[in-house]
Amino acid sequence: MTENQDIPLRVLVVDDNQDAALTLAEVLRAAGYQVETCFDARAAVTTAKHFNPDACVLDINMPGMNGYELAHCLRGDNQKSPRVLVTVTACEGHAHLTRAADSGFDLHFTKPADPNELIDQLGDCLRNRK
Repeated sequence: MTENQDIPLRVLVVDDNQDAALTLAEVLRAAGYQVETCFDARAAVTTAKHFNPDACVLDINMPGMNGYELAHCLRGDNQKSPRVLVTVTACEGHAHLTRAADSGFDLHFTKPADPNELIDQLGDCLRNRK
């Protein structure tokens, strides 16, 4: 949450696995975040323009536009106030971590992510961005 407890931070969750996206969204809501959920990258680009999220939690392996490409789009849309980008994905290994860092991701979690760890690290990252 922000210093003003009346205004919850906004998180956009994007995953083509609807069950995973909806579950993570509920976990984040329970932690006090305002959450929007999208099931594909193109919808996420549109939603981000209106929702203006403080953080985006993205899957990598999605049809059409993957999470790396989506990260570039989301970073490009918000130069004034950078979003925190988080990847929650089945991808592992050095090549993925390098590509994720090059795409602008701040945090990386491998599925299944520990919800408490994700919430703690996301909160720390958001506080450091203020």
